[in-house]
Amino acid sequence: MSRDAENREQFRPENHDNEHFLLTTVVGSYPKPKWLNRANDLAEDPDSKFTEEHLHEAHDDACRVITNEHERSGLDTVVDGEMRREEMVEYFAHRIPGYEFNGPVKVWGHNYFDKPSVVGEVEYDEPWLVDEFEFTRDVASKPVKVPITGPYTLASWSFNEHYESEAELAYALADLVNEEIEQLVEAGATYIQIDEPALATTPDDHAIVGECLERIVSGVPDEVRIGLHVCYGDYSRIYPELNDYPIDEFDVELCNGGYDQIDVFTEPEFEPDLALGVVDVHDAEVESVEEIKENILQGLKVVPPEKLTISPDCGVKLLPRKVAYQKMENMVKAAREVEAELDAGEIDLDAPVQSAD
Repeated sequence: MSRDAENREQFRPENHDNEHFLLTTVVGSYPKPKWLNRANDLAEDPDSKFTEEHLHEAHDDACRVITNEHERSGLDTVVDGEMRREEMVEYFAHRIPGYEFNGPVKVWGHNYFDKPSVVGEVEYDEPWLVDEFEFTRDVASKPVKVPITGPYTLASWSFNEHYESEAELAYALADLVNEEIEQLVEAGATYIQIDEPALATTPDDHAIVGECLERIVSGVPDEVRIGLHVCYGDYSRIYPELNDYPIDEFDVELCNGGYDQIDVFTEPEFEPDLALGVVDVHDAEVESVEEIKENILQGLKVVPPEKLTISPDCGVKLLPRKVAYQKMENMVKAAREVEAELDAGEIDLDAPVQSAD
């Protein structure tokens, strides 16, 4: 039950050279400039004279730089690289009344996560991302996508000390996400991405995510594009159920698995648009344009060109910044070349596509 997937045409550049249009975008995160990491450290140092005002200016400057970097790569829609965010759950929990923090917990190896606790009713106090969106919109010349951590992940990756069940907490958070999207839309946002990495590890909860999405999109105009990103997992456990999700686009991480799951989405017919990861965010080797073109063809096994979006597998923040940029640049070049070949009739959409190595 996809929404109005035709809303993708609003992102076609006015000077687009090809008749076909493969929307190019990024999932969200991007490597931070080294000086921004230093600025964050200084802001936390009690002996430093670096103030919150200084840090705010540093964040603004980093968002300008990364937004420009996205535009220089040729992307059709851009993100600020999540320069103001350190972690996808903490960032929102700090902005939602009902959450509190009681110190980091060990999650794997020597890695720690400042896992929040829900100790009361979660409430929508003030906008979470509107100021950031407006800043990025004003410095960008291309449409801006807004990634939001989804309610199911916000609930799953928190200690629930108040609600009777994790599902009830997720539904309450979904209502808050809906309020935030209303504010973003009022500010001019037209492309919202809900990130639900937790669904990859607990796919049996797909119905809970579906109910969350119903709440999230309630009252959201059809012209606002709603995407859902789910990190790598066993997609056969959520398909074809995800066809019932009220989304315009489903974003999958398949490149790092060699597209071994691409056939999962071929039967029954895939209903939303497919946002296909075509570069591996876990590998610092930059894929060639030709390699990426072959990856794009994998998506055409599932959807026609007018329903295919091109993106990295996931956020690229763990890659060296130069590598991240080169992957995006090659990704855009590959998309444009595939469009031209489609225009020229050089790609047979009925021919079988060989599996990626």
